[in-house]
Order: sequence, then C-alpha cells, then structure tokens
Amino acid sequence: MKQLFKPHEAKEFCNNLQEVGFVPTMGALHNGHISLIHESQKHNRHTIVSIFLNPKQFNSPHDLQKYPVNLDEDLKILNELEVDAVFLPHEKDMYPDDYHYKITEDNFSQKLCGKTRPGHFDGVLTVVMKLLQIIRPDKAYFGEKDYQQLVLIENMVKAFFMDIEIIACPAVRDGKGLALSSRNQRLTAQGLKKAQIFAEKLKSIASLVELEKHLNANDILVDYLEENSGRRFAAVHIEDVRLIDNVPL
Repeated sequence: MKQLFKPHEAKEFCNNLQEVGFVPTMGALHNGHISLIHESQKHNRHTIVSIFLNPKQFNSPHDLQKYPVNLDEDLKILNELEVDAVFLPHEKDMYPDDYHYKITEDNFSQKLCGKTRPGHFDGVLTVVMKLLQIIRPDKAYFGEKDYQQLVLIENMVKAFFMDIEIIACPAVRDGKGLALSSRNQRLTAQGLKKAQIFAEKLKSIASLVELEKHLNANDILVDYLEENSGRRFAAVHIEDVRLIDNVPL
C-alpha cells in the first residue's frame, strides 16, 4: 500500500491508474468504512482511500478535539484490505489559500444539520471537491448514514459537470440497529445503550411528537426530527456526542 502525503504526489500516482474507486474518510475506521472499500474493490481495478480530519467542517472546536484518531490502526486495516494507496494530507497542503475559497450551497445545506451547524457543509463540500480534483476517480463511495451530505455531494458533482459517479451505499448497523459512526467510540456503555434506543425508536414510533417524548424520557437530547423526501431524519445529543441517522418512511 502506497502512502501519499502531498496533493501533487497523489495526483501523479492516480494519473497513471485506470478504473479508480475512491473512499474519502476522516479516519477512526469502522465496518461502515470497510463496506465502502469492499464495494469499491468489487467494481474498480484500483481503490484509493483518504484519511483527513477536516477542521473546516467542525463548527465546534470541542467536537474537533474530541474526534477519535487511530491512525496506526487505520493504516493496519487499510494494509490488510490491500487498498492501492492511502492519501494522508496535512491541513496546510489542503488549504494553501487559508480557506478563502470555498464551495457554498444555499438551499438544502441550510436545512437539517445545516440549521444548527453554520459553515459545516461549506467545509464538507470544499474538502470533497478538493479531494475529487486531486484523486480524479471514476467512482467515489459515500454512506447513506450521512444522507444530507450524500445528496449535497451528488448535486455538487452534477452542478460542476464532473465526470465522477457518486455511489451511495447503505448504512451499516450493529446488531441493535445503531448506525456505525466514528463518534460512537466516544460513548460509554450506558451511552451506547441510549444510542441503540435512539436507533430503534427512530424507525418504530410513527409520530414525531411521541418519538421526541420517548427520546427525552431516556435522557436523549433532540436536535431535530424531520420528515421529507420519503425519509425521516434525526440528530440527537447523547453524553455530549452528536449522532445523526435517517430511515426511509
């Protein structure tokens, strides 16, 4: 597995490849990430993974500081999976302009998570645009757990006429139905049980009013519960950890 650190190194490496699948991550890899990598390896000759904890999408410095980092373990996982290369850029190389230039979407990004996380999706779309320009994959893989992010990235690629296919992959869940997330690692055993209650009730309680009452009764602080486009979306706080999920109606 090749380790690439500079954008120009990654561009040169990927320019010599054909049929490239790309899986961008922020590290702290789990089975959800691994499922994306497996999907890429099924349908492409080469698979590139990036690990970049993007500070520009964190509107809370506390959240950034607490985000789990397990680089040695991540590299071991990727090496065992036999990905072709991992891109490990530094912040100063990804933002040589000091983040003066950015991608902004002014409609869907202002809803759901965007209502309480100002600037979050600017950071997401900007870093994904940069990564796609560097790697230039044929296909890029994203999970449906971050459904709003997925839709925004799909529409960004269309809006800028990019010859990249965005592949949506189902959320991977644990045995209790909780969507896998790197942030789950920050939960205590009690917090994990509450998160599993959140996941189970999200799909089983028909009324949003009753759902919010039930979550509050279990000391689960609701950020939002909304339904649109045939899906139910939710964000909650458990033990100072923000979790999101969505399920089809």
